[in-house]
Amino acid sequence: MAEAISVSGSVTGTAKTLSIETGKLAGQADGAVTVRLGGTVMLVTATAAKTVRPGTDFFPLTVDVEERMYAAGKIPGSFFRREGKASDQAILTCRLTDRPLRPCFPDGFRNEVHIVGTVLAADLENPHDVLMINGASAALSLSGIPFDGPIGAVRIAYSTEGEWIPHPTYAEGEASTFEMVVAGRLLDDGDVAIMMVEAGGTEAAWPAYQSGAPKVDEETIADGLEASKLWIREAIELQRLLVERAGAKPPMAYTVAVDYTPEVLAAVEAAGRERVAQVMTIADKHDRQAAEDELKAALVEELAPRFEELEDAEAQIKAAIRSLTKQVVRKRIVEEGIRIDGRGPKDIRPLSAEVGVLPSVHGSGLFQRGETQVLNVCTLGMPRMEQMLDTLGVVDRKRYMHHYNFPPYSTGETGFMRGPKRREIGHGMLAERALVPVLPSSSEFGYTIRTVSDVLSSNGSTSMGSVCASTLSMMDAGVPIKAPVAGIAMGLVYAEGTYTTLTDILGAEDAYGDMDFKVAGTADFVTALQLDTKIDGIPADVLAQALQQAKEARLTILEVMAEAIPEPRPEVGPTAPKIVNFEIPIDKIGEVIGPKGKVINAIQQETGADISVDDDGTVGIVSIGSTDAGAVAEAERQIRLILNPPTAEVGQTYTGKVVNITKFGAFVNILPGRDGLLHISKLGQGKRIDKVEDVLDLGDEVEVRVDDVDPNGKVSLSLASAPAPAQSAARDDEAAGGEGGRGTEREYVSFEDAFDEEIREEFGDLGPEPAGSSSGGDRGGERRGRRRGGGRRR
Repeated sequence: MAEAISVSGSVTGTAKTLSIETGKLAGQADGAVTVRLGGTVMLVTATAAKTVRPGTDFFPLTVDVEERMYAAGKIPGSFFRREGKASDQAILTCRLTDRPLRPCFPDGFRNEVHIVGTVLAADLENPHDVLMINGASAALSLSGIPFDGPIGAVRIAYSTEGEWIPHPTYAEGEASTFEMVVAGRLLDDGDVAIMMVEAGGTEAAWPAYQSGAPKVDEETIADGLEASKLWIREAIELQRLLVERAGAKPPMAYTVAVDYTPEVLAAVEAAGRERVAQVMTIADKHDRQAAEDELKAALVEELAPRFEELEDAEAQIKAAIRSLTKQVVRKRIVEEGIRIDGRGPKDIRPLSAEVGVLPSVHGSGLFQRGETQVLNVCTLGMPRMEQMLDTLGVVDRKRYMHHYNFPPYSTGETGFMRGPKRREIGHGMLAERALVPVLPSSSEFGYTIRTVSDVLSSNGSTSMGSVCASTLSMMDAGVPIKAPVAGIAMGLVYAEGTYTTLTDILGAEDAYGDMDFKVAGTADFVTALQLDTKIDGIPADVLAQALQQAKEARLTILEVMAEAIPEPRPEVGPTAPKIVNFEIPIDKIGEVIGPKGKVINAIQQETGADISVDDDGTVGIVSIGSTDAGAVAEAERQIRLILNPPTAEVGQTYTGKVVNITKFGAFVNILPGRDGLLHISKLGQGKRIDKVEDVLDLGDEVEVRVDDVDPNGKVSLSLASAPAPAQSAARDDEAAGGEGGRGTEREYVSFEDAFDEEIREEFGDLGPEPAGSSSGGDRGGERRGRRRGGGRRR
């Protein structure tokens, strides 16, 4: 086994140590490192193909994250008890790692590169996603694969005291108001250029803001990005130290792919520059694409005969046309301040917002910005409908879910639809993160919330359109969100030493630009942020300007949304369930549920309401839901009667239902949670009855009178039509003599004796009752319930 080489460094401002090791594991990979923070350990490998796959005209980088459940001492919860497809969290970590790595590979490099991160140990305190980014960079730096690194990454959390905490634990992150993952590279002058940002507010944000904690606005984020540079620099220097000690492998040999020759590009520029410039002034996306296709075909037809000696002449001409188009678009933006559709750098496309666009659903919103159109539908469900998570994190369930769908028709194309792709999961989670800080707590609004964004038309920033549409649909559904949230996508063009920030970018501006910067938030604070760059990094002052420009656009969008619906509806819609939540003593849960759920199921069948019972370890929580408010009220009434059953009055007559039959009598439910014994001796009205079934059957309704309630609450009953108890007793005495000694002492036993007889019949002799235990009907009710399908459980 090779000797391990390890380096470690302290994280400034904390007691934590980040360590990286190589040489011990995965020796056949081109590069392999083990990264550790606290008790969380990841193995990250980098491998490259030695040749280019024929026909590859792009850089095929693949990042995979393998979450091994053994890392946290868990057995997978799936049917097969082994890891299956990647979790949403794993996919987000893959995307988080891919984005800062991809710009670091040289142009024209087409060899397939595969980065694999395996979580070997998870202490459930330190997240592993940032370890994955740093580990991937370190593995690539050692591998000999052409990589212009290393890069460094850090997660920072904004505390309620207004401080940025590096590498926060899960608990510190949950207690903060905002979290950011920032990645960057070290420049020659020692500064750090920001390459990637992924950020979002937390559930604790709004309560903290209400308590006086500083809000996370654009200035705060800019300060956070500046602060992150210290810890990014530390991660990069640690990787450089590892490379220095371990030594990198020799650079691999590879062929730089040439998309077109200089001669082809010159010919395309001469023949097509003016025509390309004219086409790129067409504002409508489909008209522009049609004109582009027509011009491309014409240029290929004109120029192909001049390059007959080239085997791939047509492909080179098309690639040169794309390069020329990019030059034309960028030059016009920088020099003239005019974009493809004629807008200025800060202009927003026409906006529209609608709510209530669909019947029957609980809430719906339609948001459109230019040619980008998103329909969002909100569905409200019972608390038990929350999503259970089987991951390596500490969060095991979610009550708010946002799902994003991007069908091919949204761009006028055909394609396969086989479930969500990584991009759809990433965009959905970004929009979800943007709404989390303004959601009501479960105590304020006890519903599980699901919003679904269907992209109907796409031309730039559908994820931010989903944020706006989600806000509209939740307000339409009556979800009392704390404040409306809107989002906008910003772009950047860097040419001739000038940075030009663009508001509300088109799809083409995203493709031809140097930055994709998405910002979501309320009128007062930022709730989510995502930044990707295609250049070495963005200066801090340029980012600060982009944040302010995004805020101006966000405020404009919020005004349009407010015209559609200024605030959440005061109540949920008629098709949504009406939910009531209330707490009960934890020791009463069994009584509400009943043996095998029979009590709660009976209430659900009778009322039609949906009832769930849970506990948080200290109290029970009952949730009742139905589209019929009357059904909710009735179910709540019945449950509260079980918790505090009414007292039967001696001499009072009740209409009850037979819920259990034994050989010595029938148990009759006369009040919610209250049963009484109608002894067999009282069924014949003076005549001897051999079997209770000769008079009564299960489920029969019978008029009964309460003869006695003993100190333990046990109720003795008789038929309402029978004479008064004293007369009945005299007849019992007479019957006792007539039966040769088989009188009251045998036939008319006490309630407690009858109960004990039933217990012995079913369970045998249980011995003396433990001291301090209840001798009342609760324990007996449970045992009776096992026989009759009713009763209560503790």
